[in-house]
Amino acid sequence: MYRSLFFVVLFLLTLNIDSVQAQVDPAIQKAKEEVKTILNNSYEQDKKTTRQLWEYAEIGFKESKSAALHVQHLKEAGFNVTTGVGEMPTAFMATYGSGKPIIGILAEYDALPGLAQEGSNPEKAIIPNKIAGHGCGHDIFGTASVAAGIAIKKLIASGKIKGTVRVYGSPAEEGGGGKVYLVRSGVMDDVDVAIHWHPGNKNEVTMKSALAYKSAKFRFYGVSAHAAGSPELGRSALDAVEAMDNMVNMMREHIPQETRIHYVITNGGKAPNVVPDFAEVFYYVRHPKRDKVVEIFNRVTKAAEGAAIGTGTTMKFEVIDGTHDLLLNKTLADVMQVNLESIGGIPYTEEEKLFAKSLQKSFLGNIPPIEDAQKVFPMKVELTAGGGSTDVGDVSYTIPTVGLSTATWVPGTPAHSWQAVSCGTTDIAAKGMLNAAKVMAMTAIDYFTQPAIIVKAKEEFIKQKGDYKYQALLGDRAPALNYRDN
Repeated sequence: MYRSLFFVVLFLLTLNIDSVQAQVDPAIQKAKEEVKTILNNSYEQDKKTTRQLWEYAEIGFKESKSAALHVQHLKEAGFNVTTGVGEMPTAFMATYGSGKPIIGILAEYDALPGLAQEGSNPEKAIIPNKIAGHGCGHDIFGTASVAAGIAIKKLIASGKIKGTVRVYGSPAEEGGGGKVYLVRSGVMDDVDVAIHWHPGNKNEVTMKSALAYKSAKFRFYGVSAHAAGSPELGRSALDAVEAMDNMVNMMREHIPQETRIHYVITNGGKAPNVVPDFAEVFYYVRHPKRDKVVEIFNRVTKAAEGAAIGTGTTMKFEVIDGTHDLLLNKTLADVMQVNLESIGGIPYTEEEKLFAKSLQKSFLGNIPPIEDAQKVFPMKVELTAGGGSTDVGDVSYTIPTVGLSTATWVPGTPAHSWQAVSCGTTDIAAKGMLNAAKVMAMTAIDYFTQPAIIVKAKEEFIKQKGDYKYQALLGDRAPALNYRDN
């Protein structure tokens, strides 16, 4: 018989976390063994789910089948599920249990346009007539998060831990900012800790910040005319886009070197012999600091205004997304690191090694050894952000947040690539998914049963956040449900 665990170490609140973990009740370890068994038993079904989501490959805010599949599994497991959260049809919140603590687990499931690659193929092979692929592994992401939530639910249902587990289905992470709208709606306000993970090419706890960013579509309106017969009567919207792009590219010399600006022309006209009366360009602006993102984004809008004046066109822009940098929490990460090390890395079969070596032939740059997939890397705190952005950043400025990645891809595989899509249907990915689910569930058990960890994590969170009052960088706009449409 398990004891009630939530208050088992309450008397240790005044001690440091190392002391608390040194005196963990044996029942906690028994609970962890049970969730590992639960997840081992659901592995084949979860693997089937990831493959189904991989086939769906639905883009941001259009993930109706993907979200429905996760909702189905959570309802069947006994969760109370609310859909359409935060004005997003494909968002959901699934809850089980009652009282404190409330532990949230984040799930993603959107795919990337233009990455329709065959699965388990070490050579580039585009699938015809398919618009998207899971080049960032969100099919695996959502599945592991849901599986971990269901495993925790079973412990709560049997009285072995006390509290509430919530699984948040957050759509459109890739440029749509789904979690920003979840945060803004208030559905996370009472959560004590949020747990997330991400597919990757190594096994490590996430202690590297992310780039804050803001994106917008700049739309120019001109006057159409015959490009040869009467060009003087036209005012080219495409000229305005190109003028804006030229000015922004010149601006790169005069902004902080950590800045990243990318754009794509989503509409440049329809025929060379017609002066385009409409053109659109989609911009991302990134920087490690959110205030710098806003400053540089405002300079980009000035370039757009100047381009419109210079070409005799008019301009309007629509902010699409904006996310914060990632606020790190070492208290929570230390606990997760212990659990990741206890689970270990991803072993490869001989067949998987052959696949990995074949796939690595397509990589550029330094190629890490395949054996890296079996390693758990030591936790390394990097306050200077890396090269990506995530809407988890907004969650991290609302509640203490922790995450990890596991080697669901062959070591060296870049995210947002056809190689990542190819890995998605392999057992390499499935084994990484299982490990992630186990680490998240085991880490959640520590938070449920050791109140001192949450107390210290909240103290660190308050100190890290300082006087800053959270404001969404995308403002008060409604979700950009059609942001993937040109």
